[in-house]
Amino acid sequence: MSDTVASFLDECADLDALVADLDEPTWARATPAAGWTITHQIAHLAWTDEIADVAATDPQGFAAEIEVAKQDPMGHVDTRTEEGARATPAQLLARWRAGRERLAQTLRDAPADTKLPWFGPPMSPRSMATARLMETWAHGQDVADALGVTRTATSRLRDICHLGVRTRDFAYLINDRTPPAQPFRIELTGPDGDLWTWGEDESGEHAVTGTAQDFCLVVTQRRETGDTDLVATGEAKEWLAIAQVFAGAPRGAGK
Repeated sequence: MSDTVASFLDECADLDALVADLDEPTWARATPAAGWTITHQIAHLAWTDEIADVAATDPQGFAAEIEVAKQDPMGHVDTRTEEGARATPAQLLARWRAGRERLAQTLRDAPADTKLPWFGPPMSPRSMATARLMETWAHGQDVADALGVTRTATSRLRDICHLGVRTRDFAYLINDRTPPAQPFRIELTGPDGDLWTWGEDESGEHAVTGTAQDFCLVVTQRRETGDTDLVATGEAKEWLAIAQVFAGAPRGAGK
């Protein structure tokens, strides 16, 4: 658990290093997410870290947020992000830094068997930490793309890959499709050359192979499969077209 939280904070620190010294015009630079600048990306992370902490410490407060979200399911995230994006970069950085540290301590202190409410299925503290790591990495990719920066892949990708594999059936369900009965074989090469594997279908009939970084880019919907070196066979091809590791509307209906 402590390793997952540490990975989340390390991912935050890497992104922080990308944005901390940017001038204000650069903070206003557009990112690949339609209508979102770098400011919006960091405002979104600041809010989601804060609301994750609320979910873990104030169930009634989180339930109230859910009720607000129900009034505008497709626009709630944008509304909260726009609110945060009104701050100056210095204010926003201070908010994001304080919020992520507070959340990290909350997750460290939470009993391992706790189920934390969320906008999707409830999660354990470790799963929440993994989800925050994933989202920080994904939105960090948007920032890196806006800045024209190529990030160095790290072993932290393994947690994101694992989340990507575990959310396979979720992606089918939110797209009104029936999940396949058989497991897929996932074979990914990590940044250090290690082979990371999931699933028992060693025949390769339904499989995904490639780099961990490419897989993370696809399941976070930051790249299309055809823009990566991933190779999918059988029904795994369909899955990669709809893969979605985060809660929310299916591909094309949100950020």
